[in-house]
Amino acid sequence: MSIITLTSDFGNLDYRVSAVKGKILSLNSKVTIIDITHDIQAFNLIQTSYIVRNAHKYFPKGSIHILAVDSFFHKSRKNILYKANGSYFLAADNGLLSLVFFDIKPEAIYEITLNNRFDDVVNFTSTDVFVPAAVHLANGGLPEVIGRKIDTVKELFFPKPVYNEPERMIIGEVTYIDNFGNIISNINKEIFESTGKGYENFTIKFRNLTLSKIFQSHTEVVSDWERETEYHGQSAAIFNDSQLLELTIYKGSKKNGAKSLFGLNVGENIYIQFF
Repeated sequence: MSIITLTSDFGNLDYRVSAVKGKILSLNSKVTIIDITHDIQAFNLIQTSYIVRNAHKYFPKGSIHILAVDSFFHKSRKNILYKANGSYFLAADNGLLSLVFFDIKPEAIYEITLNNRFDDVVNFTSTDVFVPAAVHLANGGLPEVIGRKIDTVKELFFPKPVYNEPERMIIGEVTYIDNFGNIISNINKEIFESTGKGYENFTIKFRNLTLSKIFQSHTEVVSDWERETEYHGQSAAIFNDSQLLELTIYKGSKKNGAKSLFGLNVGENIYIQFF
C-alpha cells in the first residue's frame, strides 16, 4: 500500500486541495491519500515544521509527504525531495525541510527535475511537479529518475533557547500555538534538566505572570478526579509529548485557553530562572 500525505496552506475553501487529490488519483487510483492539515497559516514555515515533524513519525516507512506551503512556482527556485527517516518529503526549496529535520542529516537530497525543460509550463507546483514525483515514488520508482542529487539547499534555523549563566536563566520563545490555545515553546526537557541541575527551585516567567511547577501531562494537573470540574481553567506548565515546555489551561480552548488568557504570541519570550 502506497501512502501520500498532504500538508498545505491552501485551506479547504478553494479548489486546490481537491485538484491535488484528483491529480494523484488520475495517475494512480490505488494510492492512499492522507490529509495532515490544510490549515497552516499562509507561508508559515515554523508552524508547518512543528506539525510535520510530530506527525510523520507515525506513518509507515516509505510514505511520501507533500509539503505544499509557500510552494507557488518560481522559475529561479528549486523544488526538492528529501529522503529522511526512511520516507520521502517533497517541498519547495524555501528552507522548510531544514526546519523539519534540523537535528538530523537526510539520507539524500534531490532537485526535482520534472518540468525542467524550457518548454514546460508550471501553472501549479503541487499538481505539475509534486504529484507526478510523488506518484512515481509510490509506484516504486527511484528518486534518481525524477531528480538529481544535490548537496546545497536553502537552510533556515529553528530558534534555539539560550542560557544566561549569570542570571541562571533559560531564555526561550513561543514557537507554536495549537488548536486548544496551548502555547508551545522551544525549551525542551533535556535543556531544562541539564541547566537546572544543582538548583532546588525555578520560576517560569512570561509577560507579568509566573508558574513554579511543571507537570508531566495535561491530566496530571488534576489531583482528585472526583473534583475534576474544579480544575477547569487552572493554568499550568507541562512537558508535552514532544518534550517541549507548554503553557496550558486545563480543558481550555481557542476561546478560553492559554493563548487568549495569557496573551502570548509566537516569537514572545518565556523565561525559566533557577534558584
